[in-house]
Amino acid sequence: MRKIFVFLGLMILFTASVLPAAAAGPYSYRFPATPTGVDPNAVTVVGQLQHHVIRKGEDFLGLARRYGLGYNAISSLHRDWDPFILPAGTDIVIPTLWILPDPHGHKIIVNTGAMRLYYFINSHQVYTFPIGMGVLDYKTPSGNFTVIQKLEHPTWHIPKSLQAKYGMAEMPPGGDNPLGDYKLTLSWGDYGIHGTAQPYGVGRLVSHGCTRMYPEHIKELFPMVPVGTDVEYIYEPALIGFKNGRIYLSVSDDYYFKIRSMIFHVLNLLESRGLGSQVNMEKVMQTVEEHTGMPIDITRGQAGGQISLR
Repeated sequence: MRKIFVFLGLMILFTASVLPAAAAGPYSYRFPATPTGVDPNAVTVVGQLQHHVIRKGEDFLGLARRYGLGYNAISSLHRDWDPFILPAGTDIVIPTLWILPDPHGHKIIVNTGAMRLYYFINSHQVYTFPIGMGVLDYKTPSGNFTVIQKLEHPTWHIPKSLQAKYGMAEMPPGGDNPLGDYKLTLSWGDYGIHGTAQPYGVGRLVSHGCTRMYPEHIKELFPMVPVGTDVEYIYEPALIGFKNGRIYLSVSDDYYFKIRSMIFHVLNLLESRGLGSQVNMEKVMQTVEEHTGMPIDITRGQAGGQISLR
């Protein structure tokens, strides 16, 4: 039986057994006042864990969408499970808990290292959504972009490399169009943030570089984002967060194989923030080893227990 460190303080703060499916937000946040040390007033861990009792016929694809997660989030936390044959009646953890990246003044951050998008609507509220992104041969790039156009029922201008496959240069709006019903075009060729006709690709490497969202999520985000919005794409599988004076770490899979050594990468992040002496290295090591993507309390000196993910 695989277990993961989820200590008592985390469970008291964040676990909810009877909440409805997770909303995208808004969540309240507050970034640390200084770049180093622990700010007791900082809140960069948002959401809360939930539990779900599996019903006959459910699978990870459906559960992920119901709870506003990408497939990667729930499958990484429960790696030993067959994602399509789940034991009915079993209570499992739903990881609707996230660490925010620092927006550095940008309104939208897309972290391809965690397959999530964050829309910072103001200095203290944020929405967050799961995404699908580029396959290994067409990686979604990192960089700074701007929303230059908003399109409803967009036409897909098919890349030349795919025109023979589809037998056309442009695909009109409709059920076969992979862009879905809404698109935020970025200042990067014809690429953008859009919906999808294949929602089970959210939380996977599926596109030729664009960012895919669940239809219901892009429908929610689309009217909130004006043309001219600054967007930053980052690749950071390891995130450090704070809540109630505690230090949290989340580590996702290295989807694009960019990190040579994840443990050294995490240790460097901790040292750069002056946190090396304030964390429990055993918890840090296990969080890196498990790399479930879920925030774990790594604060030094914390007493607590574990919960099983089965």
